[in-house]
Formats: sequence, C-alpha cells, structure tokens
Amino acid sequence: MDIERRHIISVTVQNESSALSRISGLFAGRGYNIESLTVAPIPNEELSRLTIETYGNQKTVDQIEKQLNKLIPVLKVVEREDFVEKEMAIIKVPIEESLSDFDALCRAYNGKIVNVGEGSIIAMVADDPKRVAFFIKAVQRFNPIEIVRGGVVALER
Repeated sequence: MDIERRHIISVTVQNESSALSRISGLFAGRGYNIESLTVAPIPNEELSRLTIETYGNQKTVDQIEKQLNKLIPVLKVVEREDFVEKEMAIIKVPIEESLSDFDALCRAYNGKIVNVGEGSIIAMVADDPKRVAFFIKAVQRFNPIEIVRGGVVALER
C-alpha cells in the first residue's frame, strides 16, 4: 500500500514569465494540491528555483515529476528526503503581551522581534517547517493578531 506523505520537489526552470503558470497549471489540471510554493531567481543565472511542498503517495509524486520534466522551461526536477529545509513566519501580537516572554519564545525558534509599533509587536522566525508549526501553536497564548507563513525553501545536501 502506497501511503500519502509530505514531499518536497525542487524545480529549476528558465527564468521566464510563463514558467510558474505552466507548473501551477500542471498541478491544477491533474488535481494535485500545492501545500506551499516558493520561487526565487538563482543568483548570477537566467534561472529560477521553485520549491514545492505537496502531499501524496509515491506513485502520484513520480507522475508529477514525469509531467514536470516534459514542460519546456523545466531544466531539473529533484524530489528526495535529504533536503535542508527552512520556513519563515511573521507574527503580530498585541503590545499588551509580555515583551520579554514573547521575545524568549521567538529566540527559541531562531526568531526575533523585528518591529515594535504603537499597538503591536511583530516578530519573525525561520526554522525547520515542523518547528515553525510548533511555534505557531506555542504563540497562540499571546493572542496573535495576524500570522503570515512563508513557503518552504530547500537545498539538496
């Protein structure tokens, strides 16, 4: 039995306007869900890297890889378990909360306070995606006003 699990797929593409549209269209057209998607140009090259987090069984992910490799702007597709992964989240909490307790929690998750305004404190954390999820649960006691979670970025070891 092929169980559903989390997969990270790194895709290197020509840096052109249609690449993201083609890739997201491939997922949508086949009913595959993208859990998170991060796109950035590769420095000093005419290429971009897409990091896609998705869930599915191995057969589904193998099919996704085959379809991705058929797309014209795609140069390289890598799906494996030994990526170094990071994710970022930005959190806004009311200023009434304990600044030192909030700061200590952020630091425990490789984060820090990045802005203190008139009515709120904004912090940023960057860590392993599972730890970011744990941080988001832990920060609930500070009554967050808003949480923005970025997508996973990953590199092969």
